[in-house]
Amino acid sequence: MTDYAQLTQLGLFDARVPRYTSYPTTPQFKPGVGPDSFARWISAIPPGAEISLYLHIPFCRRLCWFCACRTQGTQSDDPVRAYVETVRAEISLLRAHLPPGVQLSRLHWGGGTPTILAPDLIRSLAAEIFALAPLAAEGVFSVEIDPMEIDAPRLSALVAAGMNRASIGVQDFDPHIQATIGRVQPYETTLAVAKMIRAEGVASLNADILYGLPHQTPARISDSVQKLLTFAPDRVALYGYAHVPWMSRRQQMIPAESMPAPQDRLALFETAQAAFGAAGYAEIGIDHFARPTDSMAKAARMGQLRRNFQGYTDDPSPYLIGLGASSISRFPQGYAQNAAATGAYTKAIRAGKFATERGHVFVGDDRLRGRIIEALMCDFQVNRAEIQRDFRVAPAVIEALFLQAVRAFPEMLVLDDSGLSIPPAARPLTRMVARVFDAYDQTTAQHSAAV
Repeated sequence: MTDYAQLTQLGLFDARVPRYTSYPTTPQFKPGVGPDSFARWISAIPPGAEISLYLHIPFCRRLCWFCACRTQGTQSDDPVRAYVETVRAEISLLRAHLPPGVQLSRLHWGGGTPTILAPDLIRSLAAEIFALAPLAAEGVFSVEIDPMEIDAPRLSALVAAGMNRASIGVQDFDPHIQATIGRVQPYETTLAVAKMIRAEGVASLNADILYGLPHQTPARISDSVQKLLTFAPDRVALYGYAHVPWMSRRQQMIPAESMPAPQDRLALFETAQAAFGAAGYAEIGIDHFARPTDSMAKAARMGQLRRNFQGYTDDPSPYLIGLGASSISRFPQGYAQNAAATGAYTKAIRAGKFATERGHVFVGDDRLRGRIIEALMCDFQVNRAEIQRDFRVAPAVIEALFLQAVRAFPEMLVLDDSGLSIPPAARPLTRMVARVFDAYDQTTAQHSAAV
């Protein structure tokens, strides 16, 4: 049983901390990384390597109030088609620098609303990408699908292009909650789309659901989870809603008084967590669930789970290339992010150069600390011997880092000869424990709630 008093004493319900989908986190990115750095890092990829590619489509027909992503509304296809032309130009630039024989370990289309693309744009854009780098034999092509912005022609075009994993955004099925967050999406419509995806032969179906939404109660989230389970998703992401109206102006449409208290947010998470467990799903990291036969569950069991900007992944590639406005790339050398504004991104690409605007070059012990944080977020433990082997760091250095965390969370962590671990009762604190290993100043960054 969760000890709310102890978690309160440790500051869980007041803390705001990074989600640690990268280290350092994006507020630490600086303008020192630009198009030249990006080009050098691309050229340094070994010939024949497997890479991952993320494509950002920022457009939506409707702008949901809860969303804090980089998106823009449009009722016309004209800006979408113009944007796709710019992406094609970016792919051409990439082709000039990418070493030969490269294949795609993962291809993910996110947004925004990737399914806003018309069938001809889906076909031509996928063909352009696969001409740059074909999908590897075990590669995965996944697409985020808005059930309110998809039809048979678009879905068929995606499947014909090679999509073998679909991800559906659910958030919550309660009509009152949907109206409050500006995301009206009937259960019946969503179920029909899930069935259509399965009928097209798509092997894997993911779903996203949120806890911590306005007016959400344990009974309401339990009902939404049970409805979601009728889709038989292979994976589920149970994200905590980040209410950050100072960053996302549209969230000001959501009345603050309707938000659950931090202690109630944890109760909502635990209600959903129990329901997924009862349905046979394995827990993956802090907020994912998967069927035991799913590749993510297998990666978690084998200690091969990783974390990136989409959350948890079983992708083994160290190279992630982002296409489109605001996209972030990850290399062994560091991170590179495209201009966030569509106009600035378009201007750079049409001038014949990459749109990289900021990023971070790994320095000092960045890689060491990043790996420790990733291990905590993925496995709830850090293996002492593996860290010493991979980073050739003195045992005393590792011990000092571990002891810093133990002192910050007395009687909550386990430190022994094998390393540092977070037992189940302390796992709500995971992001806070990870922050202990963050050497960068977090005082000016405005992060989401720790729970």
